[in-house]
Amino acid sequence: MRPGATLLFTILFVSLLPARAQTSQSQQNEPAQTEKKESGQNKASLLTPLKSTTEDDTYHPITGRQRLRWFLTSTIGPPHLVGGLFTSAFGTAMDRPKEYGPGWAGFGDRYGIRLTGIVTGNAIEASTGALWGEDPRYFRVPNEPFTRRILNAAQLTFKARRRDGHFAPAYARYIAISGNNFLSNTWRVDSEADTQHALIRTADGFAGRFASNLFEEFWPDIKNLVFHRSH
Repeated sequence: MRPGATLLFTILFVSLLPARAQTSQSQQNEPAQTEKKESGQNKASLLTPLKSTTEDDTYHPITGRQRLRWFLTSTIGPPHLVGGLFTSAFGTAMDRPKEYGPGWAGFGDRYGIRLTGIVTGNAIEASTGALWGEDPRYFRVPNEPFTRRILNAAQLTFKARRRDGHFAPAYARYIAISGNNFLSNTWRVDSEADTQHALIRTADGFAGRFASNLFEEFWPDIKNLVFHRSH
């Protein structure tokens, strides 16, 4: 399936995800109330990042709309789009893979192939995880020691919450990162469309998720520190 078709499927799937994902009527109401609070009693834009959440907060299972917001903001949110500029520029400077060539055309091709991979991976994780209630969100531990926070970011690279709040292996993420990188062999240039490169990209995918978790863990603290000092 091409990335564009995957994107369309995911948008339709998660937006129409039935309320049966919750185990009781009270659990159905709580996430909706949480989302209302986040958006000032109005529905937040689908392009608005989800509110930072900690493990100590009362857990509410992710709603279908929140899942769609996660997919969109994790795919085309500014930090992810900007990150692609650096990786694509590095690939262009190193001229890897060579089939794309140098210059702006090569940069554009590298940026585009990276974005299709992100779209496909996030689409698989969002849609597949919805089937058994896997929550793709990151949960901070801001009151823990520094090393514990690093460990939390590492653990949540491979674990995710379920509907009852417990943490379990993030099977949808495993499927998404590995499946996406092997699937992308069908549209990548020949020099990187093989098992070895797919395995390397898979490892890079988990490393990238760990880096993203670190950002979500510490960025609120850094932001508060910077703004506090500016005032």
